[in-house]
Amino acid sequence: MVCMTTDSGTNMMKALKRNQWTHLSCFGHRLHNAIENACKDARIERAVGVCKKVISAFSFSWKKRRDMAVVQAELGLPEHQLISESPTRWGSRQQMIERILEQEKAIGQILGADKKTRHLVPTWQDIDVLESVNKAIKPLHDFTDALSGETYVSISFIKPTLHLFNNSLLKSDDDDTELTKQIKTDVLKYLNQKYSDQTTQDLIDLASLLDPRFRTTYIEPDKIAKLRERTIAELCSTMHYRGIPVTHAADKDKFESQVVEPPTKMKKSLSSFFKKTPVEAETKTYEAKVKGELSAYLLAPETDADSDPLTWWKQHETHFPRLSKLAKKYLSIPTTSAPSERLKV
Repeated sequence: MVCMTTDSGTNMMKALKRNQWTHLSCFGHRLHNAIENACKDARIERAVGVCKKVISAFSFSWKKRRDMAVVQAELGLPEHQLISESPTRWGSRQQMIERILEQEKAIGQILGADKKTRHLVPTWQDIDVLESVNKAIKPLHDFTDALSGETYVSISFIKPTLHLFNNSLLKSDDDDTELTKQIKTDVLKYLNQKYSDQTTQDLIDLASLLDPRFRTTYIEPDKIAKLRERTIAELCSTMHYRGIPVTHAADKDKFESQVVEPPTKMKKSLSSFFKKTPVEAETKTYEAKVKGELSAYLLAPETDADSDPLTWWKQHETHFPRLSKLAKKYLSIPTTSAPSERLKV
């Protein structure tokens, strides 16, 4: 087993540690935890608490829901219902906040007309906080939807995703409020720290290299040479058969058929000390082939971002017979456990 992708369940972590298996935490869970951690602010907690009370007021009153539809029509607002937050559903808090902001005028008009619920109308300070939070985490919610909606996402996506977060989605803008900047900074800090250990870095770097959509695009320039060496070394170490490097199953039969009884020991001639053994010559030949394959692969044109990397490797297996085996080994590792959690046992 190369690696196992799981959530942070105690039982899972204990089993992985006991068996000394390489572990990768689900990216979706880590992103959710990063957002939760960044939103631990008294101002946010108060504003979110107000949202929940507003939703409760409408949930337990059919009259207010009826009035909501009337006011929405008068104000020209979308005829949407309010959304409740669910702790187990990714992005539900952002959806709740966005819907409250969308229906702010209707909510204020309906709750303000009733003296029993007038105190639930969000203040302008609450609205400012909610707008700041929504601006910071809305792009992440859209990304999480895309991530969890895919049937299969390889770990080769992690490196490009972190680059996207650091340079685009979570990059502070001049018009951001201090709260928005703080949330973005905290989310980035959490994610970068979680993926900073060397074992994880080596894993996602190699997966990114073997993805024909990315290759070396998102790998630090000073790491590329070492990563190439590691790729070649792993291929050479895993493709040996009984001490003889082979590339295909047919080669194994060939070498097996050539196994004969060792010859009678004879006195060596002087020239024999300068001859290369068949294994040494074959090893150098195999390593040269691996290097040539890797160089040709890195020079090949990049594929479309929507393409399936495993399908690409299947189609180009004849051109890269050795490299394709390593690619399938690492690209088969999922970046999120969401698809497996959808299965009903």
